[in-house]
Amino acid sequence: MATELHETIFMAKQERHKNLFLNYKNLNNFPVELLKDEGLQFLERLYMKRNSLTTLPDNLAQKLPNLIELYLHSNNIVIVPEAIGNLARLQSLDLSNNALQLLCPEIGRLRSLRHLRLSNNQLKSLPPEIGDLHELETLDVSMNQLISLPDRLHYCLSLQNITADHNHLRHVPRQLCWLHRLNQLSMAANRLRFLPLDLGRSRELQFVFVDHNSDLKGLPSYLYNKVIGCSGCGISSRVQEECENEALVALPAEVKVVGSRTDRVVPLEELAFRTLHRVFYQRLADLHLLPNITLPKSLLDLLQFPLGHCHRCSQAMFTIIYPKLFPLRNTALAGVHRRTTVSFVAHCCSSHCLQTFDLQ
Repeated sequence: MATELHETIFMAKQERHKNLFLNYKNLNNFPVELLKDEGLQFLERLYMKRNSLTTLPDNLAQKLPNLIELYLHSNNIVIVPEAIGNLARLQSLDLSNNALQLLCPEIGRLRSLRHLRLSNNQLKSLPPEIGDLHELETLDVSMNQLISLPDRLHYCLSLQNITADHNHLRHVPRQLCWLHRLNQLSMAANRLRFLPLDLGRSRELQFVFVDHNSDLKGLPSYLYNKVIGCSGCGISSRVQEECENEALVALPAEVKVVGSRTDRVVPLEELAFRTLHRVFYQRLADLHLLPNITLPKSLLDLLQFPLGHCHRCSQAMFTIIYPKLFPLRNTALAGVHRRTTVSFVAHCCSSHCLQTFDLQ
């Protein structure tokens, strides 16, 4: 095996191969032949799936500077060195099925990265520097131990596909609703109790899978005309015991008031937020200017990313919602989603919108 490996790498160097396949080679260590002398300066794709590697060399970028794709699926990698950030041309990195417990912040330096696959590891968190991957299109972090996603993930403006199945996620960051290229979001088998009010508002998002989140009872009405997976949702007896009114189950913490048909006046706090939002982020959006008013960053962030937008008129909402339920069992989708008790929930900004909204 060692002789065969040596010959394979020797030929790759001699003939300046762009692709090198070292899958199923029973490798315990990164081959030193790859790192000798000048390395493989012309190599663009390295396949090392199903070996027994435990780490990567610190001089990987120095010896393989033109790597575009690196496939390390099904090894025993525990640590990714900080030097991984030096692979300036890397576009695809597959570290699925390893033993990662931590991902170094330097991953955010891979500014050309388009596909990052980290499924089936032991990750409990992701570094906020993930948000620096502005070219990232695919992120797969399924089958880990994540309890949240990075707050800065919405800076990955090129994201098209997020897969985070089989983790311990309790909420979906509402900022993800601002990813206007996102086409598919999969968060099945987590611990979700509610979804962002604006999820599905983007026309680009067409596929949402939240199956087997047993405490999840409400789906934003924006998802009604999307391809959704919600089998096994809303079946937790604990949730049903906690609250008889499905509309009140597990709302975001920002919701201070739940309005009803009889409410005719919007609270003053909510009106103030809506006015500030128009001043800061609507009228001046085209000018890229802000008025000469100093506000705390936390408040500015809230104004930039409202709780949601009215499903009837698109008015931004911050502290109050007027929910209207449409049980899935009473819709045309009842025959498709049988093992679920969820409802579509329209979140409106006023009693007027509440009364006039209907599923389309």
